[in-house]
Amino acid sequence: MRTAPPVFREDAAHQVTLAAQTQAVERAIQVMHTHLQEQLTLEDLAAVAYLSPSHFHRVFCRLIGIAPGEFLAALRFQAARRLLVTTSLSVTDICFEVGYTSIGSFTSRFTHLVGLSPRLLRQRAHAFEPLTAEPAELCPPTSSGLPRKHELLGRISAPATFRGTIYVGLFSSPIPQGRPVRCTKLSSPGWYLLHDVPDGVYHLRAAAFPVAADLHSALLPGEKMLLGHNASALIICHGQVSGDPDLVLHPPQLTDPPLVMGLPLL
Repeated sequence: MRTAPPVFREDAAHQVTLAAQTQAVERAIQVMHTHLQEQLTLEDLAAVAYLSPSHFHRVFCRLIGIAPGEFLAALRFQAARRLLVTTSLSVTDICFEVGYTSIGSFTSRFTHLVGLSPRLLRQRAHAFEPLTAEPAELCPPTSSGLPRKHELLGRISAPATFRGTIYVGLFSSPIPQGRPVRCTKLSSPGWYLLHDVPDGVYHLRAAAFPVAADLHSALLPGEKMLLGHNASALIICHGQVSGDPDLVLHPPQLTDPPLVMGLPLL
């Protein structure tokens, strides 16, 4: 009886291992979502994933790009942002609701990562008016169609039915939080251009908010939102870009880094 070459067996084994590890990480992330109030430890999450703490940490970082604790913290601030917009709970109550015990620490971290203080975010949310979509830009936004040094030119693709606003930014962290190094806004899918990008290693992220008639749907579109991120970091060296600057937007997935920035209120 003929047997498959070893390389095929190894590839199949790798796929099985990757699938098992992905399922393990997803189990841990699901627990994060449902236990934000609790002080989850690395050991707690590793137990859910049926892995040792050290192995779980390595697998999580390799698959997601950040440590489990960073992912959990981002989820908490994402939940806090949602509660500020959808409820009348006080900032103190929301602080406790997402697992923080110090209102000062919570407010400071929230302001730094979201881009607005909790109270200012709530004020802007109440005054926010949803925008309408505009036609897409069909040609590259440069005179020559080619980027110059320290410019990042790319294209954002999305389903043909999408209508809304797309935010594109370069971040030093895989999580879209804090102030981006450079950013821009598109009225619909198409070309984008970022100017004066300093040398460095960056993560390209995009979030698309669909047109919505009511306030909550405009600010918190949930599964109707589209996200995009590059598989590997972009490197800018001596003004030249190394890496793929194009993004394809997709519906949110459980393993996507949480969107912490206070979009579209910034």
